[in-house]
Amino acid sequence: MTIHQSSPERVTLFIQCIVDGVYPEVAEAMVRIFDCLGIAVDYPTGQTCCGQPAFNSGYRTAARKAARHFIEVFEQAPTIVCPSGSCVAMVRHHYTELFTDDPAWRARAVAVAERTFELTEFLVDVLGVTDLGARYPGRATYHDSCHLLRTLGVRSQPRALLAKVRGLEFVEMVDSDRCCGFGGTFSVKYPEISTAMVAEKVANILATGADTVVGCDMACLMNIEGYLSRHNHPVKVKHIAQLLAP
Repeated sequence: MTIHQSSPERVTLFIQCIVDGVYPEVAEAMVRIFDCLGIAVDYPTGQTCCGQPAFNSGYRTAARKAARHFIEVFEQAPTIVCPSGSCVAMVRHHYTELFTDDPAWRARAVAVAERTFELTEFLVDVLGVTDLGARYPGRATYHDSCHLLRTLGVRSQPRALLAKVRGLEFVEMVDSDRCCGFGGTFSVKYPEISTAMVAEKVANILATGADTVVGCDMACLMNIEGYLSRHNHPVKVKHIAQLLAP
């Protein structure tokens, strides 16, 4: 594998709440990936939620409080990497909105945002790495999560990484970029609509004949996994880090 000469020697992990609380194996996979690349990792134990749930629900005061804490925890980190496109989108695109009337905090938010990356965009766009020597026997399809694709513009990077996984047969699903129906608080406020959306997503997954569905956001994958489990479908659900890690 070839790494760009300007690549950092150390990264700081920003671990999404759902990964931290429900799927810690995804964070562990990230650590193994960086170990494989010879890049040291830091994990600030004071990190908490980035504030996205509060922001999406209209609670701007609570979101600003979370954002200030996040900035204080991470502003000394030269490079921040997260396994969630939606959380990175919050930091990169909405923190500045929260501090429109506070120039000092807005400047601090911009500085942190410029150093925050989603995992696959960091691997491909910053490190220049697509082949991690990974192996995964099976047939997989990929779900494009909404914020990752539409807000960050990350589409080709996960596919470039999956294309280099030995033993993996990759097949695109119909409407891979269609929302899974989770949407954070959306799934709570509109459960019937959310369920109909994830049912459609799962139907598209099953139509590929894949034994594994891969994504870059565990919130989406948790929603998909829940529907698959409730309907006794044997498709495995994996964060891309789990496929890439040695």
